[in-house]
This record gives sequence, C-alpha cells and structure tokens, in this order.
Amino acid sequence: MLDTRKKLTMSKPILLAGESWMMHTIHQKGFDSFTTTAYGEGHQWLSNALTNAGFDVEHLPNHLANDQFPMTAAELSKYAAVILSDIGANTLLLHSDTFVKSEKRPNRLESIREYVEHGGGLVMVGGYLTFQGIEAKGRYAGTPVEAALPVTMLAVDDRVEAPQGVAPVHSDANHPIVAGLAGSWPELLGYNKLMARPAASVIATVEDDPLIAVWDYGQGRAVAFASDCGPHWAPPEFVEWDGYRKLWSQLAKWVAGD
Repeated sequence: MLDTRKKLTMSKPILLAGESWMMHTIHQKGFDSFTTTAYGEGHQWLSNALTNAGFDVEHLPNHLANDQFPMTAAELSKYAAVILSDIGANTLLLHSDTFVKSEKRPNRLESIREYVEHGGGLVMVGGYLTFQGIEAKGRYAGTPVEAALPVTMLAVDDRVEAPQGVAPVHSDANHPIVAGLAGSWPELLGYNKLMARPAASVIATVEDDPLIAVWDYGQGRAVAFASDCGPHWAPPEFVEWDGYRKLWSQLAKWVAGD
C-alpha cells in the first residue's frame, strides 16, 4: 500500500525563520572613530542537514520575517514544519502595518499554535532570542507558542552559559529522533533552561535539564531543542559531528509526521 502521508510530507517545504543578524560596529582609534555594518547568518549547517534529507528548506531571515512570515494557520499549512531559531516573539507580533500604521493584523503566535493543533509540525531551537533568551527578550513565555511546545519557560533570562562544555545525554535511544546515535555526543557551550511538561517525552538532556523534548499537540507535533543549531552554543565539534545531519533529519521527519 502506498504511504501517501510520507509522500505528502516530503513534498512540502520546511520554513526556517530566524538565524540571521546585523552587526553595527564602532571602531574607536584614539581621537577618531568610524562605523561598519555587516550581515550574518547561522542556519547553514541546519539547512544543509535538512536539504540532504530530501526537504526543501525556505529560510526567512529576521529582518524580513516581521512582514513576510505567514499570517494565518491556513497559510502555514503549506509547510511540513516550521522551525523558529533565534527569532524573538516581537518580530512575529509586530508586522509593519501594526507597528507603523496601527492597523490590525492576526496574532501570528496564535496562528502558529493553531497550525500545530491542526496537524502541523513546530520546532523551537534555542538561542539568545528564542524561548526567553538573553534578558528575557525572546518573550515566548506565556504565549500561544509556548502552549504548543512540550516545555514551559522561565519568566526571566533562561540562558545557561557553559564555556567549559557540557555533554548531552540521550535518554531514549529507541525514539526515532535519536535512533542510530548511540554513544557520546560532542559537548555544547550553553542552552536555554526549560521544564518539560508532564505529558512530554524527554529524549535527551544536558546537565539534567531537557535538551530535546517532544510531544503530540492536537493533530500535530512539536519539538523543543534547548541549545543552538550553530555557533556559538553548538561549536565546530558539534556541527561537524557525523551525527549532526542524522539528528536533524530524523527530528524533522518525526515532527513532520513521517
């Protein structure tokens, strides 16, 4: 019998929102100074892992997401999964029409929750502007997006910086996301401290905190990955690890319902 669900899932793209930044630097040289501006992205390793697994990845950088991120659950339904990585809640809440023109627009955090409830897949990847993040500026605690995730968040800055390195431990080797990834994983340099919901499954931990937590939400699925998908929390040893592509491809397939 033809597995039509798998064919449908793999035919849909994945939306990866975030993982970009702009840097405005002041160079002070004695009496004189000048400024430089640069743009950077950190999704390359994750995008490559998913592309090699057969997914079409659409990357939506932060500076475009506030206007171009889909407005409704129906618009999101074209995607097999939505990945939010280092993109704050304000970017999704404050469309230019609302912030500049004071016009009403749908609450896209609620749209994401509805998308998952109706069968979509959601992944939140840790960082300085996801979950709560630095100075709690991620601002996802108490939102509809948090309601769809298998974790709850602190109300404060939730970063755990670990410059000494901390080793992930997978606690459910039978789960499809970590299948075939036995043995030790490379160390990470930090993560967001989260609390797993009672109904969630924690399949990997770091320092006894959830690293990968998953659950079914309505007709869909959601994953919280508490650390980064690239530097700085995921150092070269992690992103160049043989298991990196396997981990992310299996994670994407699971959350997309494959």
